[in-house]
Amino acid sequence: MQKSVMQAWWDSSHMAGANAAYVEELYETYLENPLEVPENWKSVFDALPKVEGVEVESNHTSIREEFKKMAALGPAARMGSSSTSSDSVPGDEKQVKVLQLINAYRFRGHQHADLDPLGLWKQERVRDLELSHHNLSENDFQKVFSLGSYAVGKDKMALGDLFKSLNRTYCGSVGSEYMHITDTEQKRWIQQRLESVEAKPTIDREAKIKILKGLIAADGMEKYLGAKFTGAKRFSLEGGDALVPMLKGLITEAGAAGAKEVVLGMAHRGRLNVLVNVLGKNPSVLFDEFAGKHDDSLGAGDVKYHAGFSSDFITPGGNVHLALAFNPSHLEIVNPVVMGSVRARLQRRACTDGSAVLPITIHGDSAIAGQGVVQETFNMSQTRGFSVGGTVRIVINNQVGFTTSNTEDTRSTQYCTDIAKMVQAPIFHVNADDPEAVAFVTKIALEYRNKFKRDVVIDLVCYRRHGHNEADEPNATQPLMYQKIKKHPVPRQVYADQLLVEGVIEKHEIDKLVADYRNALDHGACVVEEWRPMTEHSVDWSPYIGHDWDVAYDGSVKKEKLVDLGKSITSFPEGHKLQSRVNKLYGDRVAMINGEKPLDWGMAENLAYATILDDGTDIRMTGQDSGRGTFFHRHAVLHGQTDAVAYMPLQHLHDKQGAIEIYDSVLSEEAVMAFEYGYATAEPATLTIWEAQFGDFANGAQVVFDQFLSSGEAKWGRLCGLTVLLPHGYEGQGPEHSSARLERFLQLCADHNWQVCVPTTPAQVYNMLRRQAVRPMRSPLIVMSPKSLLRHPLAVSSIDELANGVFHNVIGEIDDIPSEKVERVIMCSGKVYFDLLEQRRKNELNNIAIVRIEQLYPFPQKEMDEIVEQYAHVKDWVWCQEEPQNQGAWYCSQHHFNQSIPKDAKLTYAGRSASASPAVGYLSVHNQQQKALVEDALTIK
Repeated sequence: MQKSVMQAWWDSSHMAGANAAYVEELYETYLENPLEVPENWKSVFDALPKVEGVEVESNHTSIREEFKKMAALGPAARMGSSSTSSDSVPGDEKQVKVLQLINAYRFRGHQHADLDPLGLWKQERVRDLELSHHNLSENDFQKVFSLGSYAVGKDKMALGDLFKSLNRTYCGSVGSEYMHITDTEQKRWIQQRLESVEAKPTIDREAKIKILKGLIAADGMEKYLGAKFTGAKRFSLEGGDALVPMLKGLITEAGAAGAKEVVLGMAHRGRLNVLVNVLGKNPSVLFDEFAGKHDDSLGAGDVKYHAGFSSDFITPGGNVHLALAFNPSHLEIVNPVVMGSVRARLQRRACTDGSAVLPITIHGDSAIAGQGVVQETFNMSQTRGFSVGGTVRIVINNQVGFTTSNTEDTRSTQYCTDIAKMVQAPIFHVNADDPEAVAFVTKIALEYRNKFKRDVVIDLVCYRRHGHNEADEPNATQPLMYQKIKKHPVPRQVYADQLLVEGVIEKHEIDKLVADYRNALDHGACVVEEWRPMTEHSVDWSPYIGHDWDVAYDGSVKKEKLVDLGKSITSFPEGHKLQSRVNKLYGDRVAMINGEKPLDWGMAENLAYATILDDGTDIRMTGQDSGRGTFFHRHAVLHGQTDAVAYMPLQHLHDKQGAIEIYDSVLSEEAVMAFEYGYATAEPATLTIWEAQFGDFANGAQVVFDQFLSSGEAKWGRLCGLTVLLPHGYEGQGPEHSSARLERFLQLCADHNWQVCVPTTPAQVYNMLRRQAVRPMRSPLIVMSPKSLLRHPLAVSSIDELANGVFHNVIGEIDDIPSEKVERVIMCSGKVYFDLLEQRRKNELNNIAIVRIEQLYPFPQKEMDEIVEQYAHVKDWVWCQEEPQNQGAWYCSQHHFNQSIPKDAKLTYAGRSASASPAVGYLSVHNQQQKALVEDALTIK
């Protein structure tokens, strides 16, 4: 029998029986958050007919479970007849409304929570939280309803009691946002923790006294500094005092759960207080810093509220090592630095789940919403190369940020923490004047992080008793708020009064605690009871201290070893089919290792990594295209064409080799490079490499170069061996893909703070990388790496050049040109050398020598002098570069060039004219310029 048109449509419909479960699951997701389902399905659900009087439909799963329970009660109870007892469940319609009410509080209760200590927040009416919105009223308060999944420990409850319970749980001192999470297990877990105690667990006397001591310490520290150093900047914590007992509790709980290290990152607000009252910095040292006393041997130094610190902290699980990261004024940039440091520490401990090291980042309310590196760091949090098992993120929310008096000027969202929803992190808003609520959410946050290995946010809603700093006058921009603050008791007093009412403590006991803390500060000794002297928690940096860039080292590798390693890194499983171009490239590499072809850049670079791994040294490399290389040259990671399985030959040298990680990073420069800086500062024994896709992309990470990499040692004594590969060279690709801005890095050079190299041959890159790993020195290495040179027929090397293990800081003339015939010497760096060499050979010039400077900083004066000595008679010296005159090395290194040439010689410039743009946009113009600068350098006038 032929099917009807309607039946045929139904059988083929996406709503047919076979898809019913899938559709129901989508619909339940739609009910919780319509934006979480695909747009086409949202349209379908939006178009469904509405039930009269029902604005928000309830989740079907909870209703289905409820009906199962009701079925066991018997017919009378199920029908809600008048013959049921007083605790029976009423009719179906109101039961559904009650479940909707519970769901509404889970979703939106935070909008009516008591979060602002000052009581200034004007909360908008949320109708979802009103009984009338659900066709309920106080007339129903005595009626008993089933609670569904509401985890208060009962199956049924009178509506009046339930309504009070919901308000206590979701509208008290804690406002919880977690229903945006799509994972049901995580939501149910949070519900259980919150609802089972109505967001207010029982706290014993000992815990209360600990909290009070923390508040006394926080308050006492600020008052002491304010009296002793009136007007001095300290970025006080006053108003957010709960941070101190919060952090101490968090560290204690972390140690009890098995953590061995905690790494903290925070900006200025409250930093000095945390240093003294949490990490145990000696107060007398801080007072000396305020008084202007310092150790001249510490280098340039930095202001007090940028300082880092390390100590040990006793917990029920043993000592926990604490490290507060150094942080400049770019407030949120420290967050990825902390993550990188944590990742290194986890790998050193062979911990794969994040349990051994806890990252804690402390943010400002305006900064977390306003600075893009926060988004970048959130985005990295669950990726393979950058995950750390979750981070506890705390916002010191003083409600004004810097001096802005209206949140409309600081963000476009309701909460400053809304950015965290991009990774579905739960957010716990908490009133900082309720330190027990703070302790409660802190415990939940840590347990959530440890269980689910994901980020979690605590929004500590407080206030700022003074201005942005102590010299600032806040009444100028927040008059009403500061009138209220002046009358508002400090957190210590608020909590002490509460404990007095509860009978937990007597007034004289409180006075004694305050006096004891003040006396401890007067004596200048450590005021943290849990402080312990540091033991072997951190890596040993002593082998790397006190060495300069020219320290002696042996980087040689026997040729036979290179051949063996070369065979290993050109081998892969038989069934691992390579893409055709990659397969040809690996065939060429086999020929190279067999001596049939000279080594190109990619082969030499991979051999460098192989020898470093063979020595037992670990390697970490990240970048947006690091596995294959942006310019298709590296191919350290081989992707099988039939199964997409990735195979890395460098991981399969032998059983005792070092470990290697190569990850293609998220599309970020700032956060990723900051992460690698943090990693390198925590793990000196690993060769850590960050590679920009194009050198000019480093612009996005400029704050990391300026504030950390170039000056971290001078400011904070922090050594770092990070290697940075920045593709650089003028091939006519326009202004955005030519220059790595060499001039910026040279401008930052001083005190041998880092190395800037421009290698031009495969042997040079091989020996440069080996030198960076082998030398007992850890200083950043900035590399202007090539693009066209990766396949240039002249940019090749022999395996013998690799084996000798020498990186040449300067390379003299390679052609057979007698020095006595030389009338002009051209100095240069990078790709332009080969343009000059080819044109000189073409013109058959034998009176011009070319000297390559492969390391521009620290300038290799000794090697330069040895090469220049043979040209002492030459008066005509030229510096040739591809970059415009105001860029490249000309302005920043000219003094080194002049110092190197004979005293009566003259140095001139050959290159592009000064330009506001790094390069021209037209290939034809580029070629004209390139030809002209080469001719200029080779023409003796």
